[in-house]
Amino acid sequence: MAEQRRQGGPARGKGRPQGGRPQQGGKRPPRDRDWKRPADKQESRSEAQARYDGPPLPEDVTGKELDRAVAGQLKGLPEKLANRVARHLAAAGLLIDDDPETAYQHTLAARARASRLAVVREATGEAAYAAGHYAEALAELRAAKRMNGATAYLPIMADCHRALGQPEQALKLAKSPGVANFSSEAKAEMTIVEAGARRDLGQLDAALRTLELAPLNSKSREPWVVRLRYAYADTLEAAGRTQDALEWFHRTEAIDAEEITDAGGRAATLERALD
Repeated sequence: MAEQRRQGGPARGKGRPQGGRPQQGGKRPPRDRDWKRPADKQESRSEAQARYDGPPLPEDVTGKELDRAVAGQLKGLPEKLANRVARHLAAAGLLIDDDPETAYQHTLAARARASRLAVVREATGEAAYAAGHYAEALAELRAAKRMNGATAYLPIMADCHRALGQPEQALKLAKSPGVANFSSEAKAEMTIVEAGARRDLGQLDAALRTLELAPLNSKSREPWVVRLRYAYADTLEAAGRTQDALEWFHRTEAIDAEEITDAGGRAATLERALD
């Protein structure tokens, strides 16, 4: 996630009292209609409608492609609306790897219809992240987290902070209490992001220590182990430890059957440099 991709609002009532009661002095606070955006900042009706409509939906996408747990969260919607939202979410899921921008537009269409559902905000955040819209991704995932209290989004949120030039905020999320209860895969993702944030701050030794505390020697060949090893090898090279980096690129390649990294190519480049 982190290395290979790049590698809440004001308090309630702020600016006006709740309930629309007059402030001391007898002057009423401005109503919502008084707080209009300047004309040059207002979105045109056609732009809003285009986002609501979303990209064309493939005829063969029915919405039944969704995971049962996701589909279950749409049951509170009217049937026709639920079907439309489901189709946009399903289309986004099918496109997110190959065409993340169109996937993101599908999730915006779903959000325009069902913005109060955490599953919709989560999908919008993940698609925004995949498409490189990091500020939007962070906002959507924060909204989802407020709705359902889930912590699974923390690694992506932390990486968004990195992409936005806020490594200190990424490190704060990496230290969240909920991380201790993560699965091995999620812990690995957070570790990679945390190490990346340390690198962003020029703290290479701290980045290496962070990765060395992770299960780099796990016998598992799961992608999360591949990614951990790759991040470690990459950080070793950045630290000038070329021979150690070469070893870990080879160790990464040895378990990377799906070739999710370019560890083999990186190793070959280092070998040529060492000759």
